[in-house]
Amino acid sequence: MPKKAKPAGSGKEEGPVPCKQMKTETFFKEFWEQKPLLIRRDDPALATYYGSLFKLTDLKSLCSRGMYYGRDVNVCRCVSGKKKVLNKDGKAHFLQLRKDLDQKRATIQFHQPQRFKDELWRIQEKLECYFGSLVGSNVYITPAGSQGLPPHYDDVEVFILQLEGEKHWRLYHPTVPLAREYSVEAEERIGRPVHEFMLKPGDLLYFPRGTIHQADTPAGLAHSTHVTISTYQNNSWGDFLLDTISGLVFDTAKEDVELRAGIPRQLLLQVESTTVATRRLSGFLRTLADRLEGTKELLSSDMKKDFIMHRLPPYSAGDGAELSTPGGKLPRLDSVVRLQFKDHIVLTVLPDQDQSDEAQEKMVYIYHSLKNRRETHMMGNEEETESHGLRFPLSHLDALKQIWNSSTISVKDLKLTTDEERESLVLSLWTECLIQVV
Repeated sequence: MPKKAKPAGSGKEEGPVPCKQMKTETFFKEFWEQKPLLIRRDDPALATYYGSLFKLTDLKSLCSRGMYYGRDVNVCRCVSGKKKVLNKDGKAHFLQLRKDLDQKRATIQFHQPQRFKDELWRIQEKLECYFGSLVGSNVYITPAGSQGLPPHYDDVEVFILQLEGEKHWRLYHPTVPLAREYSVEAEERIGRPVHEFMLKPGDLLYFPRGTIHQADTPAGLAHSTHVTISTYQNNSWGDFLLDTISGLVFDTAKEDVELRAGIPRQLLLQVESTTVATRRLSGFLRTLADRLEGTKELLSSDMKKDFIMHRLPPYSAGDGAELSTPGGKLPRLDSVVRLQFKDHIVLTVLPDQDQSDEAQEKMVYIYHSLKNRRETHMMGNEEETESHGLRFPLSHLDALKQIWNSSTISVKDLKLTTDEERESLVLSLWTECLIQVV
């Protein structure tokens, strides 16, 4: 558990003896978004398990499936404090990657291995459920006497799992705490490391976004393989405020004629904000704050939908048929049903996206990730991502909340006007594999 700085280059691990395990509440109270944590676990069985997540030899079978430079794999090396990319064009071949590793002492970075490695899929899908945020990963394979990346900080919370060999890590005080972007930092700017240690197979290292870090594989050792699991990118209070404020303004403007009044002539042509505009906006923000105190429904314009659209589908050891084809009994009025895959579904209220601005009414949208493609997870805009889900009238919101908040519920007890509406609702949810009859 790193706490105290040690003199650079002393060769000793700084601070007290790292812990072997930690309670979740302690981690979030004392370390999350605050400071690094090193967990040492001298457990041969755990080291073997970590090693099974990804190893150098896995690249051979992966390359045979068609991996491409840039998209799937990067070859790089830190030279004079800068990242030097050594990628070729087109497909990556294992023998060439091995040659770059051994002869050029380059680091091989494999992007988003959960697309192909089932156990990483299982781990990251569980973490996405736990955090309610996207969870990505990258594997780094670095030969002895080499370093892949210069000192830098990231815009994500980072968990390092050491899989093969050993790696020497140096962490520095952040220049931008809880940073919102990636940035390389010059050696002369960051000072001496405040934490320095060797990671061995089975070890886990956490550090918050903004933590400056660099890592190398010491000379005389075998290659090092670690996986970086990351989360909480663009998942701050500031992001949530931006996401919800538009819905709050939309609702308030329906009732407050002052918000619907036009701005002064030529305001948009002004170089600087006018005192009148600043005063008016300050007043509107106070009005919105007062309204927010009394509201129960926050309209998320993008964050909920984006998370569900881009996250991993539920882990499935089989062919995944249970995620695409409804199973079990067809729900009827006398059925008892329960929600399934709850962590993969979001329910949100939004203006009807099929109507013009003037006629927009609120609708209940249900988005889910059951049909998401694991192969494109965290790969950016490589392909157009399709949303999956349902849309219901606002009058169905209470009934949907009943289903969400109950372990099981009788269809006939749903708060809807007619039996036809009750049956139609559960049939729609069942068709999307979101409920089952018990």
